[in-house]
Amino acid sequence: MLFFSILTQMNLALFYPLVSLLYALVGWHFWRTRWRSVQPGAAWEKMLPLPALALHLLLLVDTVANPAGLNLGVGNALSAIIWLAGLIYWLGSFRYRLEVLQAPLALLAAVAVLTPLALPATHVLGNTELLAFRVHLIIALLAYSLFTIAALHAALMAVVEKRLHNVNQPGVVANLPPLLTLESLLFRIIGVGFVLLTLTLVSGMLFSEELFHEPLQFNHKTIFAILSWLVFAALLSGRRLWGWRGRIAIRWTLAGFVMLVLAYIGSKFVLEILLHR
Repeated sequence: MLFFSILTQMNLALFYPLVSLLYALVGWHFWRTRWRSVQPGAAWEKMLPLPALALHLLLLVDTVANPAGLNLGVGNALSAIIWLAGLIYWLGSFRYRLEVLQAPLALLAAVAVLTPLALPATHVLGNTELLAFRVHLIIALLAYSLFTIAALHAALMAVVEKRLHNVNQPGVVANLPPLLTLESLLFRIIGVGFVLLTLTLVSGMLFSEELFHEPLQFNHKTIFAILSWLVFAALLSGRRLWGWRGRIAIRWTLAGFVMLVLAYIGSKFVLEILLHR
């Protein structure tokens, strides 16, 4: 606690490159030990992401929290989503042997933690005093984080499927559970994410009713969010009814994730960066 108290009294902008470097070192370690070679895991490795996650949280609290509301611009939103994804994955790593995914996730976080500097918030998000809106934001961020993990997981499965036919690149395959186990875990992540996405849409309707006195605003953000929901609903239905798996599951997962990115990050980027609204 004393350490964090000292940090909060300093210029936190100096810590952005430090946290980015910590994430990069975590990514480099797992890339070297899980992608480029076959090395047994060690208990201490599970704690490697913790310092970066802790400092990243401190930066988020400093940049997002505001007495007048929340600074959830494009940069802060990206940073928060990737932090949540990293936290969820880090907690999950104590149960599942998926250290391979730490490399791309940590490298992505190394970039995301710097986005508030490159894309600073232009205005404070209002109406955060409303309970419905706060619940909506929390559920939405959790949904985005889970689908970020699902997208990285699907991309990893595509790499593993390709390298299964290449005996000269055994690292990734040897350091992972069987492909069917990865596939089963992917659908678990998507299942939980789908429930949260459904709750996001429902809570968004409730918030819209409370604030704008209309059930739903059909704008760019809403349309892409609904399209993403339909894609993941079709994927889960196809899995249950027709046993969809492999490349079909990977393509549908990535397609749904792209639409989800366009729904939230894309709309905020257009409004804040291009239109300055």
